[in-house]
Amino acid sequence: MANIKSAKKRISVIEKKTALNRARKSQIKTAIRRFDEAVEAGNKEDALAKFQLAQKKIYQVASKGTIHKNAADRKVSKLANRLNSINA
Repeated sequence: MANIKSAKKRISVIEKKTALNRARKSQIKTAIRRFDEAVEAGNKEDALAKFQLAQKKIYQVASKGTIHKNAADRKVSKLANRLNSINA
């Protein structure tokens, strides 16, 4: 453990930021899982709604710097391909 006040504060701040990033990533995973469930059920309208929600969550998390912008684009592209596969 740190003995210097600024080092103690950095540890505290890092712990808070880590918890926040974990919560944000959890939101993405939940949104993607719900989208996948809708796709597997074959419900186009529900899948579209879940896709839009997942896309919004992914881009929000990317804007905060938790995940990279290109990683967000890649995740959304993957979801869009799955959505288009049930429409075809």
